[in-house]
Amino acid sequence: MTVHGLRERKKAATRQALSRAAVRLALEHGVAGVTVEAVAEAAGVSARTFHNYFPGKEEAIVAPLLDGARTGLDTLASRPADEPLWDTLHNVARVALASFGDRAETLALVRVVLAEPVLIARELSGLDEMLRRATELIAERSGTDPARDVYPHLMAGAAGLALRTAMAMWAEGPDGADPGTLVDEAFLWLRSGLPTPHGPAEEAPPEGAGTAPA
Repeated sequence: MTVHGLRERKKAATRQALSRAAVRLALEHGVAGVTVEAVAEAAGVSARTFHNYFPGKEEAIVAPLLDGARTGLDTLASRPADEPLWDTLHNVARVALASFGDRAETLALVRVVLAEPVLIARELSGLDEMLRRATELIAERSGTDPARDVYPHLMAGAAGLALRTAMAMWAEGPDGADPGTLVDEAFLWLRSGLPTPHGPAEEAPPEGAGTAPA
C-alpha cells in the first residue's frame, strides 16, 4: 500500500472514531451534554484535530446516517445500466440500510436525531447534496435532463423519502420491527403508483403492503 493510501486509511479511521465517540456520548448524555472537547478526548485526539473532520458535534453525530446514504449513492452509480430504475433504487435503499451496521445502535441514533431539530437540520443538509447527485445519476440512466425534466428529481426524491420514511417508522414504532420490511413496503407502494388504501377495488393496495389507518 502506498504512503498516500495509508494516510487516507488513517484519516478515515480517525473520522470514524470521532463519529462513534460523538454518537456514544449523545446516547449517554443527550446532545446538550456533548462537547467537542469530550468527543475529541474520547477519540484520543485534540479538539483542533476534531475540527479537521467536522465543523461541530452535530455533524459528527449524524455522520453514520449520512455515510450510509452515501454508500447507497455509490451503489446507484455502479448498478447495471439495463436494470429497471425502480429495481435499482430499491437495491440502493437496501444497500444503504445494510451499511448502517449494528441495528440497535442505529435505532438509538435515529431516535436521538428525530428528537433534536438541530440534528434533523444537519442530516437534511447533508442529504440535500446527495439528492442532487442522485438526480444527476438518474437523469443519465433515464436519458432525461435535470435542468428541464421533472422526472429525475421526482424519482430521486421519492426513493430518498421512501428510505427516510422507513427509518422514521422503524424508530417510532415498536421494538423488534424490521426496517428492511418497511423499505420493501415503501417501494411496493411507489411501484404501484400510490393507490388510495381504502378506495375502490381497482385501487387496492399493492400485494404485500400494509394499509394506512382509516
